[in-house]
Amino acid sequence: MTHARQHPIQVVAHRGASEEAPEHTLAAYRKAIEDGADALECDVRLTADGHLVCVHDWRVNRTSNGRGAVSALELADLAALDFGSWKTREAARARGEEPEWEHRPEDREATSVLTLERLLELVSDAGRRVELAVETKHPTRWAGQVEERLLTLLKRFGLDAPASAEESPVRVMSFSARSLHRVHAASPELPTVYLMQFVSPRLRDGRLPAGVRIAGPSLRIARNHPAYIERLKRAGHPVHVWTVNDTVDVDLCTGLDVDAIITNRPRAVLDHLGR
Repeated sequence: MTHARQHPIQVVAHRGASEEAPEHTLAAYRKAIEDGADALECDVRLTADGHLVCVHDWRVNRTSNGRGAVSALELADLAALDFGSWKTREAARARGEEPEWEHRPEDREATSVLTLERLLELVSDAGRRVELAVETKHPTRWAGQVEERLLTLLKRFGLDAPASAEESPVRVMSFSARSLHRVHAASPELPTVYLMQFVSPRLRDGRLPAGVRIAGPSLRIARNHPAYIERLKRAGHPVHVWTVNDTVDVDLCTGLDVDAIITNRPRAVLDHLGR
């Protein structure tokens, strides 16, 4: 029997409400906020001219009508692309999927490339506290410039140096311990999350890389190694599990007393949690 939770499990919209709208678009994040998500998750990459954009893959081929590496394209090049029509009903049916979202060509901004700056504006105008989990993607040709630009942008919004980690509405996530080390060195109170695809033998005892407070294990780890999740919790680390879309896995996470669920389906998860 798990002890009574002090706080409800945080529901984090993975790339926005990305089951219903195209991932990483304004449409997906607006939907997630409407749906009541506690936090939004995004991946950031640096363009050739130094802008942070919300794109998961190193290339734009999968999620736009363009081709090429994000790091080799300028923001103007990316802004000319359509990041929404791949998710239309017709395109989805061809993939055997059936999303609810319908592409509206007139709402160009909603499906254009999204800068992190624009996402921060959306969050600050939400009318309620909406947290943001920013994942830095590595390896990249820009290396430490990604973290540098990220902290500069957060500073512009007054978010780079919170009074305490608990009060910070922003956290930085990465599979790269080096990336998180850079962030921690520059801004010690900004919470960092170490993402894990599998359990590293040297961290099996529940430790995390120096300076990292939060563990970000995959759903596969939670399913296959529940005792590891318990070790992380015993070591005092909040646990944020990705990517949790099915109710059976939401129940697994609840049973393991995880702190945050990262999901493509924020509304469905909130409904299942009775919120």
